[in-house]
Order: sequence, then C-alpha cells, then structure tokens
Amino acid sequence: MASRKVGTFLILAGLICLVALPASAQSFRVQCPTSTITHPNPDNNSEPAYNGPTTFTINAQGYVTPTANINGAIKCQQVSGGDGYSTMADGTQTFMFSFGPLSGLADIAAGHPGTQFPNVFNSVYPGTLVRGDPATSDGATTGSVPWAGFPAATNSPTVNPLFSWNGAVGLVPDIAQTVAISDILEGPIPAPGTAPGCPTPTANTVTAWTGAPVGIAVGQQVIISNAVAEGPTPTPPGYAGTYTVTCVASGAIFTPDGFTGYAFQYIDPTAPLAADTGNDLAAMASSVPTLDGHVDPRQIMDIGVMNGNIPAPLIAFDEDDEFFLTLTNVGMIMRPDLFEQHTIHFHGYPNASSFYDGVPDASVAINIGASFTYYYLAPDAGTYFWHCHITPPEHLQMGMVGQLYVRPRQDRVPAGTSLLAGLQEQNSGVDPRTTCNPAADILCSAVTPAINTVPRAVPGSLCNNPSTNVGSGLTPDYVYNDGDGSTCYDVTYPIQMHGFDPNFHFVGMTFNPELFADMNDKYFLLNGRSYPDTIAPGPQATVTSDGQMHYSQPLPAIINIPAGGRASLRLVNLSVAEYFTLQTLGIPMHVIGWNAKLLRDQAGNNTEYWANSITLGGGESNDVILDASDNGCGSPGCAAKLYPPGSVFYLYEPDLFRLSNDAENFGGMMTEVHICNSVTGGTFGNVCN
Repeated sequence: MASRKVGTFLILAGLICLVALPASAQSFRVQCPTSTITHPNPDNNSEPAYNGPTTFTINAQGYVTPTANINGAIKCQQVSGGDGYSTMADGTQTFMFSFGPLSGLADIAAGHPGTQFPNVFNSVYPGTLVRGDPATSDGATTGSVPWAGFPAATNSPTVNPLFSWNGAVGLVPDIAQTVAISDILEGPIPAPGTAPGCPTPTANTVTAWTGAPVGIAVGQQVIISNAVAEGPTPTPPGYAGTYTVTCVASGAIFTPDGFTGYAFQYIDPTAPLAADTGNDLAAMASSVPTLDGHVDPRQIMDIGVMNGNIPAPLIAFDEDDEFFLTLTNVGMIMRPDLFEQHTIHFHGYPNASSFYDGVPDASVAINIGASFTYYYLAPDAGTYFWHCHITPPEHLQMGMVGQLYVRPRQDRVPAGTSLLAGLQEQNSGVDPRTTCNPAADILCSAVTPAINTVPRAVPGSLCNNPSTNVGSGLTPDYVYNDGDGSTCYDVTYPIQMHGFDPNFHFVGMTFNPELFADMNDKYFLLNGRSYPDTIAPGPQATVTSDGQMHYSQPLPAIINIPAGGRASLRLVNLSVAEYFTLQTLGIPMHVIGWNAKLLRDQAGNNTEYWANSITLGGGESNDVILDASDNGCGSPGCAAKLYPPGSVFYLYEPDLFRLSNDAENFGGMMTEVHICNSVTGGTFGNVCN
C-alpha cells in the first residue's frame, strides 16, 4: 500500500511538472491589425456613422475592396482557456473549466464587454499603473474598488485607485532585427571605403558597417546604442539615438580600416562627431520595437491560470465590424493530467468559413501553450452565445460558455434622421452584405416595416421621447434594424441562464470519470450567480487554489431601468440539459427577437408579442424588452403610476426547485428589477440613482 501511494504521488508530481511545459515551450501570440483590405482606413478606432451602404470594386490583385461609405471598424479581444473557481450563493466554491479575460480587464470587471478598438487592445501595459502589475494581479483584492461607479467596500476606509487598463495582457514590443556594427563613421568615407548604390556621404551622413547582410530597410527607424570596440575605444556617446535609414548599400564594401562588410546610412542632425581614427568605433543597431503580436508568456500564465469566469468574457461588436478574437490555451492547473484542447464556437452565428467555426472536426483546435486568432465579419445583428466545442456537454457544464451580441447598423444612423430611410439604404442592393430581399432570402428579417413612425432617437433622451430625461447621459439604441424604432431600448442587460451540477464538478476535479447520464443541475444561475448574489453590484471574486483573489463572476444580473424607460434583456439558455422559464410580474415582457432574428413576417408586419414569461431550451436566445414606459402599460401617464422610481419587481424562474441554492431556501434563478430616477454607467445602467 505504501509503495502504491508513493507511486501515485510520483505520477501526480510528474504531471504537475508537465503542466508547466507550455510556459517554456509556448507559442502564444495575439493579433489585432490596425487596418485590413475591408477596413483600409488609417483610423479604425471609432465606429463611423451610417450614411449609406458600402460600395466596392475589384483591385489589381483581384480582391474586393471598399471605395466609399466604409462602414464598421476593427474590434479585438483575447481570452484564456483554462480553469478556475466560482462561488455559489450558499458559499460553495465550484471548480470549473472556463474561459477568462486576457484583455479588457477593467471593462470586464465593470460588467461591460471586453471587446476593444485596436488603439486600446494594442496598448502595452505601462508598468506604472495605479493598481498592480497585470502579471501578478488583475485588481481583485479584498476591500478594493477596481471598477468605476461604485462606492468603496464597507471594510475599506478609502477608495483605492482604479485599475483602468484594457490592453492585451502580455503584449510587448518585439525587436525584429538586431545587428552588430563593426565600424561607424560620420562624414565622407575615406578611400577605399565605398557604398555601392548610396549617394556620396555629406558631413552629417553616418555610415555603419556590419558583418552580415543588413536586414534593415530604407525608411525604417533604427536605434543605435553604444558598444565597446576591439580597440577598446568606446563609441562616442553622441552616436546613440533613434534615426531613419536613408540608404542600404547594395553589396559588400570595404570599411575605412580595410575589412569587408555591409553598410547602411542615416542622417545625424547634430554637429559632426569625431571621425574614425582607426580605432574601430563600434555600436549596436536594432529596429525600433514594434507590436507584431509578440507576448510575454509570464504575464499570460500569471493572469490566465485560475482566472476562469462564469459567464465567459462578454463579447459585443457592431454590424460591418471585423472582429479578431484570440484564444490562448493556458492549461488547467487543477487537472494537470488533462491535456485538453479548446476551441471557440459562435453558436448560431453565420461564419464566413468553417475554418473559424470551432468545431474541431472541420476547423482548428488549440493545444495547451498555443494561441489562435478567430476572424469574424459581422453581418447580422442579434443575440448569440459562444462556447468551447471540445467535448461540449462536459465543457459547457463545467462553465466554458459566454455571451455575445451584435449591435445593428441602425445604432449608427445620425440622430433625428429617418430610421426607415436608413433601412432602405442598407437594403438597396449596393452592398451585397447588407441587402435584405425576402424574395431572394427566406431568412431575411430586416424587411421594410409596414408602418414608419419615428426618427433616430436623440442622445440624452429616452426612447422615442426627446423631452423625457434629457441630459440623462443615455443614448437610446436598438436591438435590430427595425426601421420603425420598435426595438428601441435605454439600457441593456445580457442575461445568461445556466445550471451547475456540483457532483459533476467535484468528480471532474478529483480525477474521477464523469457520469454524463447522471448529470443533474442543483445550482441555477443568472450570469453565473444565484440570488441574492445576482443583485450585488460589481464583480464577484473568489479565492482560488493559488491563494489569489480572482474575478470569478464579474457580470451582475440586477436590472436598473430609468423611470419611463425600457431595458433590453438579451437572454440565452446555456444549460446542457435544462429548459428554463423566466417570468416577471408587473412589468410586461415585449418579445422582439428569437434566435437572433427580428420577429417580422415577410411582408414587414410586426409579429412581436407581449408576455409575462418566456421559456428557452438549451442553445436558444430571446430578445425581450422590459417596457416601463407608457407604451408598456398602454395609456398616457400610466407608467408614472405603475412604475414609479423606487419600485422593485422580480425576474425569476417559477419552478420552486430552481429558486433554491441546493437547499430549502430562496435563491437560485432570480434577480430584481429596480425603477430608478436615473441610471449611470451608460447603456449597462450599472448604478441606480
């Protein structure tokens, strides 16, 4: 028995050693281009207004390229595939296979999407942030307030400085080319030195000779640093600096000291320095550090390990965007015996290529220690979700699921202009990606509405009511390209319905075979939390096996609606085995979309409906508006009486079994709906005032 225990210990020790291999043999990379063929704009760091469909031409290389009205932008995000813990409302800590954030840390902690423009994603961690090195902490410390808009914790006498960096973890500049300069001279080259293909040097021209062919191009910047030569005379300090290469010699040439080498030249704007006197002045030349996707694996592993979230990091982008999503597989420290690949599958999403679909039979699976960047072009607005497609029942049950939605072009129609005109423009046929012709496409759901009623809502107002709540800071948006404002909302809340089987998770953590047939959810969650955790503001953290606090459940489920306003609920059921029902009393549900399709018939007639409950099976989504305006209750002035500020309503699963935290108490799949004087936090309405 003793020898068996020793043998088991050695096996486990060996496995734990093996799990560290990806850090030393990693191939982590990220990708976030600043421009592409589809978005050649020099600045893709903002979402342009929609003023008409994009027009295209065929360029000399045969690619379809835009010529006018270039819509959309570039968005990027990085997530980790690994493990972590979450905390149930009864205090139980649950082990997960899960995705975690490796970009947008501050936004994820604030309950927002982690999706970023290139200039944000490509910002390198400066090293002097007000809170912590992202290689050792993502800000989840006891008593801290690393998200905006919330008061200090009760056990903290002061509000600690905010963690505000949203760049890609581990992103570092890469030096593409470094060469040793064996001789360096400013001014005309004495015989027998020549530089074939380069002009005759002037007084301020510096010629640098190297022992190997120069890999630095004309026009590229180069950093010259000091070095001690064979002399050993040090290079004069004045040579050090960053310069632009003006010329590269076309072949090997002689140095002033009679040796054969290669050369390049640059202009020194300062006064001429000392000439070479035969002492072999030397230096080092390197290209300027640039961002090419190179990452520091130490930061990736320190942040990514045990940093899994439930739900997985929120993703949101706009129609016409190009989206680059990098998955970095950091391995699972709690299960070192599992060399699990991971993928990302956008459920129900119309991918242009199966290569990026995430189903391993037809696309790519990512090994531990590697990264892969998925590419998506956003064609259709709607509510989707994403998950790992490796052993889906297991990985979904263990927590590898997240939310995704695509905002419509209608959000970008200039305020005060006709929504119908904007819809007709995008359906004009000029841009084949936006055209929606029911005669040619039976799935088309953005047809012209039967009735045109309103212009684009005015920023600072509530939906379709410019005189209401002006100056609130809200910008009413839309769930779909409706053409008539029927899907307008003031605040939006992604709500993920999910269930956990604690026994399944326990055997998964203890190296035992999981019995899929016996899977039985006992914790029922909204955004990874059970009531009353669902109504707690801000991110929820858990101490994991590495002894560190990690944001385990960053997305609250509390719903704050400004008085007279509307809240968009993007509902998804990500349970492996359960149908779920959500019910509300008091505020009616306006059901406007199902499985990422606007509820319209082929004639443009509105087929939306009103209800007080919806039921979703696993893998389904619903778009619902909780309408606390007069439109929701049916007569002028009724909202002020029925939904006054300070009112509290409930959104819950009516099955009593799912209203408990694995015990006979209230909890489970329930949250609160608060009517507020106003809300702050933008469309996510984080804080009720």
